Amino acid sequence: MKHIAVTLLAIFISCAAVAQTSRAAAIAARMHDPRSEYVIVACHRGDWRNYPENSIPAIESVIRMGADIVEIDLKMTRDSVLVLSHDRTLNRCTTGKGEISSHTWDEIRDLRLKRAHNVATDTVHIPTLRQALSVCKDRICVNVDQGYEYYDQVLAIAEELGMTDQILIKGGKSIAEVEAREAAHEHNMMYMPIVDIEKKKGMDLFKSYIESGKMPIAFEVCWSSDDLLFSQVAGQIVARGAKLWVNTIWGSLCGGSGKDDDAAFAAKDPHEVYGRYLDAGVSMIQTDRPQLLIPYLESRGRHTL
Repeated sequence: MKHIAVTLLAIFISCAAVAQTSRAAAIAARMHDPRSEYVIVACHRGDWRNYPENSIPAIESVIRMGADIVEIDLKMTRDSVLVLSHDRTLNRCTTGKGEISSHTWDEIRDLRLKRAHNVATDTVHIPTLRQALSVCKDRICVNVDQGYEYYDQVLAIAEELGMTDQILIKGGKSIAEVEAREAAHEHNMMYMPIVDIEKKKGMDLFKSYIESGKMPIAFEVCWSSDDLLFSQVAGQIVARGAKLWVNTIWGSLCGGSGKDDDAAFAAKDPHEVYGRYLDAGVSMIQTDRPQLLIPYLESRGRHTL
């Protein structure tokens, strides 16, 4: 009887631990596991086709869809507040004008964000990084694309919110520069190098990782036309246990497929694109069409936590 009681207690504790694991933590665990067949879905600037890009509603939408990562971009105001914006200026995405770095947070906080077709919203405003991360905490992982220059500031906010382990920041810095930056902190975000393999700088950076044996959690691989070169690079990444991130958001990042639209959306059959990438060992896909990608992966048994 005592043995049964101990066993039941162990089961209860185990189940409680699983229940306490957040969805973001489960996603991050898959990112750290080279053996996982789970394919990570990253949404480019959130659901920008239905809401303003880099906005809270765009983030909430991709969370509801079941995406794993929301990709965001950062800029800093004149008074050192980090806000979500892809552009240096306010012109395209807000009702304001001028450089973000020339304005204080108070000067831009009430500006209205615009949807993709240049239509201003009534109530959606540019969010701070802190506001966006607070929405994402425990619910979805975050990829900081434009923003490595603000590494220390991003990390400070992430640490305060207790969500450092669910943030993936990326850049094109050398191994030495990344190691020096991380050495300054006891706890760091995940880091992913971006390598444009058809450019000398990108290929040199990729080779430096391969030759040093210091493999990051993942590589974001970009290429505009040479699919054979991509296949060779992909094979080396997968063989060494790192994750392989590709983009389908426009052609210049993924071998020309799709031209100015998501490659899988432009294809007659999405499997032509997604199937080829899965066969190449791709385990992370950034998309502008999550409604297309997520059901496809689920049908292949590759997107169930």
